[in-house]
Amino acid sequence: MKAIILAAGIGNRLGTLSENKPKSLLEFDGKSLLKRHIDILLANQINDLTIVTGYESEMIMRHLEDSDISINYIYNDRYTEGSIISLNCAQEILFSEPEFILMDADVLYDQEMIRRLVETEIHNCLLLDRNFVPGDEPVKICVNKDGLINEFRKKIADDLEYDIQGESVGFFKFNKLIGASLLGRINDYLSKGENDTPYEEAIRDLLLTYPEQFGYEDVTGVPWIEIDFPEDIERAKNDILPKLSPITN
Repeated sequence: MKAIILAAGIGNRLGTLSENKPKSLLEFDGKSLLKRHIDILLANQINDLTIVTGYESEMIMRHLEDSDISINYIYNDRYTEGSIISLNCAQEILFSEPEFILMDADVLYDQEMIRRLVETEIHNCLLLDRNFVPGDEPVKICVNKDGLINEFRKKIADDLEYDIQGESVGFFKFNKLIGASLLGRINDYLSKGENDTPYEEAIRDLLLTYPEQFGYEDVTGVPWIEIDFPEDIERAKNDILPKLSPITN
């Protein structure tokens, strides 16, 4: 199985705390987010990785030059535009791989997340955490009474009926059918000039069109955090890092 990590963004919302580095190179307990990703992927027998870079791409490549995993770098020269462009850079994998894992780079998390994705019997799987703080920032997953995902977005309509709501971790497993369909939806957005569209919107389109093709793993209680704001760095260090289990095969 192959993995795609989207690591092209600048991380402006971190201000000076980013030290002019990509967010994925932020270190926690002496190890960058990207090196943690790689350690966890290797521990789960994933040894083929594509990283979509943009901002300070060469810095990322130098940082990982001694890695034990096969890394294919794809440079997104339009990294200041939407994340959908970064995902489109990995179109060969979306179109041809029997199954693959898609990951945001700016997440500190326990290895249980990837184990669940690798071992799940769900062909197209999202990770859902019911323990989240409501607001406009989290990308939410809603599940109806039939157990089907019926919304995947930051803003949820007031009249939407659902039984379960949680936050998306930003990690996914997709098969070839959905990967190719996802590429088609991405191309639709780009052909209309909607380059600033989050890639999650393309996934949402498929979720609502083919809900029976998708499922989720409930990872509530597994420690993780997405690093977007300065306060996230402090919470990552003080609350999340001490709860992470050692990375083992």
